Amino acid sequence: MLAAGACTSYEIDMPANPEPPVVGREVSKEVAYQANPAFFGQNDCLKALTAQLPRIADMGTDILWIMPVTERGEEKAFGSPYCVRDFKKVNPRYGTLADLKTLVETAHSKGMKVILDWVANHTSWDNPWVKQHPDWYVHDDNGNIISPSGWTDVAQLDFSNPAVREAMTDAMKYWIEETGIDGYRCDYADGVPNDYWTDLINTLRGLNPDVIMLAESAKTEFYADGFNMIYDWDSSTTIAAAFTGGRPASVVTEGIDALKKVPEGNDKSILRYVLNHDVAAENDVARMYGSYDALPAAYVCAAMLNGTPLVYSSMDVEGLSGKLSFFDYKSFTYSDKLTATYKAINNAFKQSEEVRRGQLTDFSTSDVVCFMRATPDHYLLVAVNTTANEQTVKTPITLAGSTMTDLIGGGEVSVAYTLTLPAYGYTILMH
Repeated sequence: MLAAGACTSYEIDMPANPEPPVVGREVSKEVAYQANPAFFGQNDCLKALTAQLPRIADMGTDILWIMPVTERGEEKAFGSPYCVRDFKKVNPRYGTLADLKTLVETAHSKGMKVILDWVANHTSWDNPWVKQHPDWYVHDDNGNIISPSGWTDVAQLDFSNPAVREAMTDAMKYWIEETGIDGYRCDYADGVPNDYWTDLINTLRGLNPDVIMLAESAKTEFYADGFNMIYDWDSSTTIAAAFTGGRPASVVTEGIDALKKVPEGNDKSILRYVLNHDVAAENDVARMYGSYDALPAAYVCAAMLNGTPLVYSSMDVEGLSGKLSFFDYKSFTYSDKLTATYKAINNAFKQSEEVRRGQLTDFSTSDVVCFMRATPDHYLLVAVNTTANEQTVKTPITLAGSTMTDLIGGGEVSVAYTLTLPAYGYTILMH
């Protein structure tokens, strides 16, 4: 990925006697993998996912986020896993409670923590609570239970009722106590009162002080509620725009702005991604970034600007196209080649932990995301070609001619005056 070029002038020259670089706050060192059990088979999905855990762990992932495993509703339903008929039962097509326990135990043996996707805001229409406790739901002026946000397949719970809060907390305690999971990703966190989240998290941390809580929200107030992570909503759209005609420099700007939202503390982060279940269901995965082949390069942009990067279970499948509904059961063949690709990127992410705290300088062009991090002892250079054509970018003069470690390919390289990147190519160098 590196090629020599003639000496030339630089758009950005470093001063002869620069000030020592500023070392910033703690940065994330964990990688998340979002697993949709329905993407691992037509039946016995939990066993099939368990069989894939050695590969997923070897990819360098630390947090396994499993989409809802609970029983799906059928009345007025469309097949969504976020339409929950029973908060304490496993979807029978996925397997059994014992299968889930085995999955969690296996993940733990591989060094991964497990979080379950949780829907607190609403239930399916055939959830027993609808008939047993109609007063647990929000009603319109005519006394009819309403649906939230136009989602007609579900019924809106009323969190002003203390009984709802008690029942929901009991259900969330159940999975921690029964299966040993390490926390939750909370769907549509904005739909539930903040004071409930605070009370819930305090309760769950009474069971496990290190419980992991991820809020599906971009609102920073959820950190104060006790959540460890919120979403960087803009990561995927900003990166996609850079790959389809936008300004690559905006990727750097957005990533730095996102990190500013995160409060101090090594247990706080922000989730950054190029695909998740919603993004992949709403966009053609072969066109969103210009080509499906661009996904690893796009993932470098998400990972190397800090936050907690996310690999979605489909990014490690070759040749996908179209929109990927997360309602449907599929039998994907997972790619060893793509697994190795994301493993290399994740290893680069982890090896660069210290220098990713360093002072940032943006060298991006109209076609290449390019930035440098610097601490008093180390430099990191990241360059990503956002196009389907070979591109050349000038090396920051501070690094031209130096010897650096290639965190992707391995080994030492002598850095030329220019970097030549193939279509959707990338390089991550450090010394």
